[in-house]
Amino acid sequence: MKTIGMLGGMSWESTAVYYQLLNRAAQARLGGVASAKLVIYSFDFAEIAAMQQTGHWDEANRRMADAAQGLERAGADLVIMCCNTMHCATQEIEAAIRVPFLHIADPLGAAIKAAGLTRIGLVGSRHTMEQDGILLGRLRRSHGLDVIVPEGDDFAEANRVIYDELVRGQFLDPSRDRYRKIIAGLVARGAQGVILGCTELPILLRKEEAAVPLFDTTTLHAAAALDAALA
Repeated sequence: MKTIGMLGGMSWESTAVYYQLLNRAAQARLGGVASAKLVIYSFDFAEIAAMQQTGHWDEANRRMADAAQGLERAGADLVIMCCNTMHCATQEIEAAIRVPFLHIADPLGAAIKAAGLTRIGLVGSRHTMEQDGILLGRLRRSHGLDVIVPEGDDFAEANRVIYDELVRGQFLDPSRDRYRKIIAGLVARGAQGVILGCTELPILLRKEEAAVPLFDTTTLHAAAALDAALA
């Protein structure tokens, strides 16, 4: 088994889910008391969130690349980012390391295409919903998908819930209800499915809570990482 390097802590809530998914899948695949070989760098998210909010993306991206180099030096054979938003650092990370970087959009795009869908909704942080270099551009150009995002108050509320609640470990029923309405709005605009494009969102929402398929980036990414480690 290859060693997976994890860039985590953004937030630790979803990093813990990645850790659990990877180890449970390794035991299911290999049997006995098998578990995944992992190296984790866990950021202080308060520092990274402050850089995002003040527009210091270059510094945040540099920190991602430096941490990825540390994972490689620690023995990682491949690296994953346990966060959607900070995939904006993909170019910097890929330039800094020699081992593969498994982008979260690729197993996601493959799953959406395998389901036969072409028009897909995306909910996540404000940055993920508006920046081309995180998910939007890769899903459109590499996977041929038509991606739409919430508008107006729905856009603002999708972002607020993530930063004011989910990354603080608060998974509240009123916010769950609001997200259901946000997803329903995307479906009304023609979305055949919806991407949960924040790694904390699968903790808030279950797949059966929507009228269309929900694509959980965390689970798809972790499964692809274990496949790569066992290849």
